[in-house]
Amino acid sequence: MHEARLWTSLEDQDVQCGLCNHFCRIKPNERGKCGVRKNIQGDLYSLVYDKVAAMNLDPIEKKPLFHFHPGSYSLSIGTVGCNFFCVFCQNDSLSQSPKTSEHIPGEEITPEQLVQAAKHHGAESISYTYSEPTIFFELLQDTAKLGKQKGLKNVLVSNGFMSEQALDELGPYVDAINVDLKSFRDDFYREYCGTRLKPVLNNLKKIKELGWWLEVTTLIIPEVNDREEELKELTEFIYKELGREVPWHISKFHPAYKMKDHYSTGMQTLENAYEIGKITGLEYIYLGNVPGHKSENTLCPTCNNLVIERQGFATNKQNLKNGHCYHCGSKISGMGLG
Repeated sequence: MHEARLWTSLEDQDVQCGLCNHFCRIKPNERGKCGVRKNIQGDLYSLVYDKVAAMNLDPIEKKPLFHFHPGSYSLSIGTVGCNFFCVFCQNDSLSQSPKTSEHIPGEEITPEQLVQAAKHHGAESISYTYSEPTIFFELLQDTAKLGKQKGLKNVLVSNGFMSEQALDELGPYVDAINVDLKSFRDDFYREYCGTRLKPVLNNLKKIKELGWWLEVTTLIIPEVNDREEELKELTEFIYKELGREVPWHISKFHPAYKMKDHYSTGMQTLENAYEIGKITGLEYIYLGNVPGHKSENTLCPTCNNLVIERQGFATNKQNLKNGHCYHCGSKISGMGLG
């Protein structure tokens, strides 16, 4: 256990967590909605500070981040727990387990050891991912600070539901983030995720203000969030509020967790979403979970020539010169482009 941050004391030894937009009021000996922050005699503790449950060396493209140091590797870490309750979760064994069990699995490892491992394996960054990184804030913050000192970049893969204070605390240390914008309907967030849409939209705009490199992912679930009207509104939000240069990843749904009886997303549905984004004016759109599709590649939005060629998570070729298209000289949006 490790003393938590971003919380306040209330009467009767209750505490209020300030990490995310649930702002849980937690009674003594109880946990917050994430399952990994516990009130012990009026003090809030993180149960996962030294419990890393997943760690791998991944291509940065797997996050997915296609415009942030393409071709580099990132040490990816995560703990159990999540502040969402998505019935379609692809990582439910990590995200949901501490909500039904007292046991908190994971390997005891320090921020110093994580940074050393990243450097040893030649990673350019550390990615906080697999579950929702907000819920292991203390481990994230300490590792990110140390990693920054050692020349590493820091990356979040997030549902975007953290509090404004948490964003401010992480502001100087995070370089890039991929946010799941799961739908553009509040009733979807409430019914399928147990949360709300508006805080995610507000945080997306704040992330742009912080100067982090931002990419957005939407998992398209057939007959749930794939309606043309909704996708138009979602892409217009990205275009108008975040910027046409923000990459949008359209991800294919596969049956999982409590939606195992639902069917996978068809290619036509994914390509329809792609066309909606293009008509809206988004410059960079990618289809995920469909290896070999032409949309894996990055094309110059000015001359339409190939600038980054990919196959799956592998970057095969970059026709870039100092971040500009080799063919026409136009700047390609991103960070760390060749």
